[in-house]
Amino acid sequence: MASAVFGAGSAAARFDAHDAVCGAGVLFLLPALLAQGLLKTKDVYQLPQSHYYGLETVVLTLAFMALARIKNPEQLKQCKPGEIGKIIGLDRIPEVRCLRGKIKLLTKQQQAQKLNRLLIGHWYSEPPEDASLLYIDGHVRIYHGHKANLPAKFVSRQKLCLSATTEYWVNDAGGLPVMMVTGELTEKLQQVIEHQIIPELQKTVLLPPPPLTAAQQNSPAPVCTLVFDREAYEPAFFGRLWELHRIAVITYRKNVQDTWEDKSFKTAEFKVLEQTVTMQICEQDTVLGGVAFREIRRLSPGGHQTAIITTNTVISMETAAGRMFGRWGQENFFRYMIMDYDFDKMIEFGTEAIDENKEVVNPEYRRLAHRLKKEKEKTARLKAKLYPLTEQSIEACLEDMPGLANKQMALLEQIEKQQQAEQRMEQERDKIPKRVKLKEMPDQTRYNKLRQESKMLMNIIKMICYRAETAVANELGAYLKNYRDEKRMLVKQIIHNNADILPDYENKTLTVVLHTLSAPRFNRAAEELAKLLNQTETIFPGTELNLIFKTSAPSNCEK
Repeated sequence: MASAVFGAGSAAARFDAHDAVCGAGVLFLLPALLAQGLLKTKDVYQLPQSHYYGLETVVLTLAFMALARIKNPEQLKQCKPGEIGKIIGLDRIPEVRCLRGKIKLLTKQQQAQKLNRLLIGHWYSEPPEDASLLYIDGHVRIYHGHKANLPAKFVSRQKLCLSATTEYWVNDAGGLPVMMVTGELTEKLQQVIEHQIIPELQKTVLLPPPPLTAAQQNSPAPVCTLVFDREAYEPAFFGRLWELHRIAVITYRKNVQDTWEDKSFKTAEFKVLEQTVTMQICEQDTVLGGVAFREIRRLSPGGHQTAIITTNTVISMETAAGRMFGRWGQENFFRYMIMDYDFDKMIEFGTEAIDENKEVVNPEYRRLAHRLKKEKEKTARLKAKLYPLTEQSIEACLEDMPGLANKQMALLEQIEKQQQAEQRMEQERDKIPKRVKLKEMPDQTRYNKLRQESKMLMNIIKMICYRAETAVANELGAYLKNYRDEKRMLVKQIIHNNADILPDYENKTLTVVLHTLSAPRFNRAAEELAKLLNQTETIFPGTELNLIFKTSAPSNCEK
């Protein structure tokens, strides 16, 4: 009370006994959130001590909101602030305006990238065997507003060119998010990898900083292997990554002309997205653009051959194929985040300027080129109509000749007019520079970019939540027969379920009793999860209370 009335510093969490608190099951994910480094935010961010809601409270609120699928602060208006407040140990959570103010204060500190690097060091302090393999892909985020001037990008899920920004994500071999960078204009994936992603990874434990040691340069094993689709395909680029950074690639080969003999393929068994699959595969050495590659092909039952190339000479053929086909795990990540975490939601309105010396394709040149392409298509269609008339003239009788000749003359006149229009348009296009600097563009159409810091901060919070949810789902999967379909569904059911909150300040414990779930098998899995969570001996942030997890369902539930 003193914190609220007299501004006596940030309010400390204080729990009272409550039964059936709505959504208190989210506390079952708190140990995983803390294990994933949620409170690393305290190492890089600060909030004024006089504020009622401190940094821990704000960060916990944002994380619990993301897990509970409260997709933006405005949706808090439809929630019970007192119920959520009981979960974080306060009388209520911040209102919409207050929470947005806190996000703005954090955003102004410009520490999102530093936080991401700190988290990568935490996540991979003891790197797993496959930590050196990373997936990279771009996600196009459509812009529906009118204040920003953004270049048009092709949105594959809508088959349209729309104003948008592109976020380039890096995921590890298990599909877990690692980091994200944002493209400013129309950068290609090659440029982003070479000039944004690699320099940022070199500031973390995942890539050694330059220059490489003699041992690293002479070793046949790469320091890292990047997996991506055909968008970044260019053999010279792959060779440059190996020569400069000792980074190998695995990707699909483009423009495959030859076909390998079916008898050269052998049956192999390997893992793709945690599933064991059997395929017909084969490997040969090849040289593309002066760069040596291992080429691996998969023979489908229909006879189609899918070609994969890699500069990694150490991993097995089966592992390389499994990693390439497992790239869909990153697409699954995008889909899940869009559906459950409102991945594309704009956090903060406003725009930022871009370096005016950057060059882009001249929008006027692009418009004329598009119009010229359409005119040439019209000419091609007219010529296509002329050919059948010429064929008919050869075989037609004399009385039909005048009519056919008139039709031919009319078409030839239209074609001549179209060709003249094309020439005028080509001359007009040639007078316009193909590329221009941003400062040469008119003010009203000059490209700018959306504010990125707030989006990056919220993306990092969602990364932590996704990783925590995945960790809990994997633990629950061990107790579910149909774990692939049910483990994430069960996590979401636990998050939204009611729970009793029972503090004991004398013994310094905070007991969370989860109410019964929708099926006995889920109750049994939740009970096993509670046993695992109790072994972590998690302390609720800002208190000395040790969290104890229980379930209210009988342990001997029958099917």
